[in-house]
Amino acid sequence: MQKAVRLLLSRPFVITLWFGLSLFAVGKSVLLGHSHIHNNYFVYKYNFYHVIHQQNLYACYPAQYFDMNHYGPIFAYIIGPFALMPDAAGVVLWVMFTAGMLLLAIQKLPVKEDNKRIIILLCAHELMTSAANVQINPLIAALILFSYIFIKNGNDFWAALMIALGTFIKLYGIVAIAFFFFSNNKLKLIGSFVLWSAVLFVLPMLISSPSFIIQTYHDWFKDLQGKNLTNIASTREDVSVMGMARKMAFPNMSNLVVLIPGIVLFALSYIRTNLFNNLNYQLLIVASTLIFPVIFSTGSESPTYIIAFVGVAIWFINAERPFSKLDIGLIIFAFILTSLSPSDLFPRYLKDHYVMPYALKALPCFLIWLKIIYEALFRKITNDHLIAQTA
Repeated sequence: MQKAVRLLLSRPFVITLWFGLSLFAVGKSVLLGHSHIHNNYFVYKYNFYHVIHQQNLYACYPAQYFDMNHYGPIFAYIIGPFALMPDAAGVVLWVMFTAGMLLLAIQKLPVKEDNKRIIILLCAHELMTSAANVQINPLIAALILFSYIFIKNGNDFWAALMIALGTFIKLYGIVAIAFFFFSNNKLKLIGSFVLWSAVLFVLPMLISSPSFIIQTYHDWFKDLQGKNLTNIASTREDVSVMGMARKMAFPNMSNLVVLIPGIVLFALSYIRTNLFNNLNYQLLIVASTLIFPVIFSTGSESPTYIIAFVGVAIWFINAERPFSKLDIGLIIFAFILTSLSPSDLFPRYLKDHYVMPYALKALPCFLIWLKIIYEALFRKITNDHLIAQTA
């Protein structure tokens, strides 16, 4: 048993699993041919070309891809190197890049090495779901984590870049401002965020034009407003707490009925100001911050949950020892219902008739998020927790 555990937690095994599952997911579509490459990649690719050629980023382009682009113009710089490659190479390297960035962020967390590997193991299958859909979400999760890591290390200038970049690519990144109270130089963080926001606003103009980019930001705002209404009516999206409530019992329920109590609970977790410098408390907030924008967003779909599941894993390695039966039950429940439900390992009948129609993928993450809020408010947290990384 001990040998098996050592193998599971060995660096070669976890790294191979992390990249191997994602490579398998995206490689399969590439081997099947160009028409099988996931549509999301073409949405990303043409974000770059549409910025270059000053074409509306949020219009329909059925000859290039179905669905719509919902990412800001700064994303053109991120996807550009991959867009210039042949599609087969570009899509594989894009998936490996996003997986690599998230892995790097996890490895930079201030926790013991074994705990980093537990996070990687717990998230590897969820990452494969994201990879199969060629999602940007591993990169967004990485940017949120880097925001915290830079603040933790006193690098507020670079933390501000991570927050601004995540926000200007996909609005989810703005949640990283939740780490503001952990900064020892808040004025520098604010000033740096303003600076980087200005830089990222202007930067796309260098490969396009000022007038086009200004118009693009107006178009993006309208696009996101329309997307929210579309998500509510979608069976594939709105995999959220609000989505569960609407699909189970309250089809006309306003988002605010759920969102306002969620924001209040999130804010309440900050009342223990004496713990702001405590690593274990900070990790609870990091976990909560990763889960919150996913379970409370109508735009969330199954592949979005790589962001939330990193939060789930961070909560688990931060749990009190010995693990309670409740904590063990919650992590098993999350792994089965949230992570495994999109795969062929999960009973298809249950997936088609219950999990997808009722957005049940969100349920374990919601329960864990509530547990995190409870712990942030009431758990006895010391400075000598066994996961803390020694300096």
